[in-house]
Amino acid sequence: MSEDQSSNGSGRKTWLERITHAFSNEPRDREELKNLLKESLQNGVLDADALAMMEGAIEVSEMQVRDAMIPRSQMVVIPRDGSLVEILPQILESGHSRFPVIGEDRDEVEGILLAKDLLRFFAEGGGEFHLTEVIRPAVLIPESKRLNILLRDFKASRNHMAIVVDEYGGVSGLITIEDVLEEIVGEIDDEHDEEEEALVAALGETRFRVKALMPIDEFNEAFGASLSDEDYDTVGGLLLAEFGRVPERGEMVTLDGRFEFQVTASDNRRIIACEMNVLSPG
Repeated sequence: MSEDQSSNGSGRKTWLERITHAFSNEPRDREELKNLLKESLQNGVLDADALAMMEGAIEVSEMQVRDAMIPRSQMVVIPRDGSLVEILPQILESGHSRFPVIGEDRDEVEGILLAKDLLRFFAEGGGEFHLTEVIRPAVLIPESKRLNILLRDFKASRNHMAIVVDEYGGVSGLITIEDVLEEIVGEIDDEHDEEEEALVAALGETRFRVKALMPIDEFNEAFGASLSDEDYDTVGGLLLAEFGRVPERGEMVTLDGRFEFQVTASDNRRIIACEMNVLSPG
């Protein structure tokens, strides 16, 4: 028997031999690897949850910091010359544990303030407070840095916040280890949800659950609508543009005078899902 032939004598490699070959030799592309993983699901080697996790991990390996960062406009910052009386309410209200300390503007990041360092200041008896004496150096990273590499760096350095800069050196946002982990878990969950949940589901005669990732052209076809997909590909992108910001859960907006959307799930970067009421037939 030829070495190229499988044990069944067919002369073709079995699915197990093919997936083993894919992992022992670099696959030509991610789609080839995904197809082999899906084939392993069909043959009972992987279950649906394991497949979703592996596909999510593949997607995360290509994601960059710009995909998960908190935008510059949403950064909670502390002014360098702020007094303790001025900054404490801001710290308590935000609920964050780390804060960029800035000079004249948000491009001038002096360092990072950890809330626990303020606790240490009070525990040691207080005294005259100088913000510059308790801040820690800021780590600057480019928008293009891959998330999996950043997570490795965070774990190695035990530093859990980085300032994100654009190609011109200006501050474009910040990212924390929690943001990275949330994006990784979210990406894996999204892969699973795409297998388990339809993009749109009826809740009543005129009410529907709509996923933000639903392509606009599919929405138009499903509801006889004519929403523009010239600038945005998904319903979520169109809604973000209409709100002009990331909305909170429960906020509502109407598109095309016919479709009333209420946000049912979102995070600090995107809309995840909505409920939609059709106000009038097409």
